[in-house]
Amino acid sequence: MTFRILFFIPIFLLSSCIVTKKKYDDVLAQKVKAEGELADRISELEKANASITELNTTLEKLKQDTTELNEMYRATGKKLEGLSKEYDQLNTFYKNQLNSSGKLSRDLEQQRDQLLAIQSSLESTKKLNDSLSYNLIEREKKVKELEQILANKDKAVKELKDRITNALLNFKENDLTVKVKNGKVYVSLAEQLLFGSGSIEVDSKGVMALQQLARAIKDQRDIQIMIEGHTDNVPISKKSQYMQDNWDLSVMRATSITKILTAAGVNAKQITAAGKGEFSPLAVNDNAQNKQKNRRTEIIITPNLDELFKILGN
Repeated sequence: MTFRILFFIPIFLLSSCIVTKKKYDDVLAQKVKAEGELADRISELEKANASITELNTTLEKLKQDTTELNEMYRATGKKLEGLSKEYDQLNTFYKNQLNSSGKLSRDLEQQRDQLLAIQSSLESTKKLNDSLSYNLIEREKKVKELEQILANKDKAVKELKDRITNALLNFKENDLTVKVKNGKVYVSLAEQLLFGSGSIEVDSKGVMALQQLARAIKDQRDIQIMIEGHTDNVPISKKSQYMQDNWDLSVMRATSITKILTAAGVNAKQITAAGKGEFSPLAVNDNAQNKQKNRRTEIIITPNLDELFKILGN
């Protein structure tokens, strides 16, 4: 077998050497072309490798940028989440503030109305206080005037009482008394000084006492005189057309005394005659002594209080 191979090799080589020039040129041209194409492919490959390298670099940079962007995204997301929470809080706070502001405005409006009401009340109170102050001053002034008038009245009553007492000094105490009561002068004259039993005519001694009294008071124009007749409870024994009971008797006795006083110079316009009968006793009519006390005539002299009433009426 080996021998056969060796035999055919020289033959093959010899046949290979016998190639035409044309074919050789074609092969050479193909080789040159192939080498040119290979060079182009190598150049393109180098360019492609460079592009791949550049792309890899770009890719790495993109990966790095992507990582950084992811980190930035996550950070921005967290920040956005925080801002969203802060926004929600601020929005809630704003809404609460709006509600609070509305309530605050209503409260302020209410307080303003209350303040205006208080101010109005204060002004009214001040006016009232000023009015009360003025009225108080006027009242104090009136009180002082009244006190002065009352002091003058008391002084006049005392002087009148002293004048009457001095005028009637010659009469016994059990016949008449002079005293001051409730700002008035009371001259009480017993029956035995003025009248006989059941009589309306004044005795001479009584006339003298009344005339002396008249001289003491006739010039007093600022007094009023009330003459009151009083009896005990014993019915009258001698009735007449004009005198049926003790009431009639007391009135007629007061009238008799009035006539004596006016005849002695006392102004009739200042005198009032009245009878009380048995109905205003000083003591209970249960014994002779008490009945004697009750049989009396009281002359009540009152100062003219017109000036006092005028002040009280203002």
